[in-house]
Amino acid sequence: MTNILQAIATIINNPRPDLLSYYKSQSNNRINALGDALEYFVKDAFANTIDEPELSNKEKKYKELFSWSGNQNTFPDFMIRNGDAIEVKKIQSSGGDINLNSSYPKSKLFSNDPQISSKCRNCETWIEKDIVYAIGVTSAGKTKQTLKRLWLIYGDCYAASKEYYERIRVQIATGIKAIHDVEFTTTAELGKVKKVDPLGITHLRIRGMWHINNPAKVFDNINTGYDRQTTFPIIAIMKENKYSSFPPDSKTMIESISRPGFNINTQQIKCPDNPVDFIPAKIITYNI
Repeated sequence: MTNILQAIATIINNPRPDLLSYYKSQSNNRINALGDALEYFVKDAFANTIDEPELSNKEKKYKELFSWSGNQNTFPDFMIRNGDAIEVKKIQSSGGDINLNSSYPKSKLFSNDPQISSKCRNCETWIEKDIVYAIGVTSAGKTKQTLKRLWLIYGDCYAASKEYYERIRVQIATGIKAIHDVEFTTTAELGKVKKVDPLGITHLRIRGMWHINNPAKVFDNINTGYDRQTTFPIIAIMKENKYSSFPPDSKTMIESISRPGFNINTQQIKCPDNPVDFIPAKIITYNI
């Protein structure tokens, strides 16, 4: 089984800031978008296949390690078998917000979440998974598109518990139901209103468009060790008890890394459910 510590070590040993060019050369030009290249890079980091030239060998490793490999229209992007879920996001601004589309921020991923597919729900026996947001900040240039920064953040360090978001969703649905002479239907999104007009031929689809602040803003109270002179910094954030739960060999491996620009320490981060409370978190950074 793999984990985020293995992924960090793999990236350190195989840095690929020029993602699009690298994955184009590996895939016979089948990967033409930087967002796709970023997703493959993160997946390869967890599978330790960044430098694997044979696509068939990559796919074999994916099948072995991942119970769900996702697609462009479903959440999450992939799940480690008996391990964490990973959602990959690309932005082109170091301070820009993260577009989550119709899915509100997740502190955890639950198998009864109506927004995940039935295949994801049934790909293995699971009820709850920790989730990692892999957020890549990319260049906006047309001639050279590179990965400028990569955040790896656990959802329970970043997002509030699901009841905070569900409360808003339920109140919106309740308010719409109170409108006379319309037919409200519950969906995986916010809902759907049928028979809006007298003939009953017009329908309204209600879909949320969620955003969350850039992690550079959310975690501005901690020292990430970010050096503006570096070309590709990695910043990972997880609760201290999550770090402690990893196998001893994984912790020994990451703690034995001795390279300029690499650092691992414990700092206090704001509790997403109560900003006046602080929780101990492991901050792992590497400035390439």
